[in-house]
Amino acid sequence: MLPNIRKILYSTDLSLNAVYAFRYAVYLAMKTGAEMHILHVVEILSNDAKFVLQTYVLDAENRDAMLTGRVKKAQEELNKRLEEFWKQLDPADREVSKQIASINVCESYPAEEILKKANELDCDMIVMGTHEKGLGHAFVGSVAKSVMHRSRIPAVIVPLPEALY
Repeated sequence: MLPNIRKILYSTDLSLNAVYAFRYAVYLAMKTGAEMHILHVVEILSNDAKFVLQTYVLDAENRDAMLTGRVKKAQEELNKRLEEFWKQLDPADREVSKQIASINVCESYPAEEILKKANELDCDMIVMGTHEKGLGHAFVGSVAKSVMHRSRIPAVIVPLPEALY
């Protein structure tokens, strides 16, 4: 018996490979009828990065605006990219956009949040890209590698095509 794929979590880092990986998630959703959940995680700044911002770069008001604005800016960028993606699709294929059940942007640790969200949503599959070259184990990005090793559901890791290096 073939697995029943009802829910797909597509995780994007908004990199060059993000659109390429999204095509795979859309294709899988079209073929299976699965609902899609889209997730972008803005990585939490380290204490060292916050210290540098506080001490050398920004005053308190601008620093707070920058830190709180990171999630909003990522949400705007994601919305813009999705809009462009749907415009480029054949009109008959745009129906798959109705299968998007949620779009979430949050600030957290990427691998942990991807796994947590996949579990919370009871997803059957994770689709994400890696901006590293090649398929070799040593070349898979750290977030993708962590998700791949810790996930209890299939994780499709889409490498950047050679033509786009």
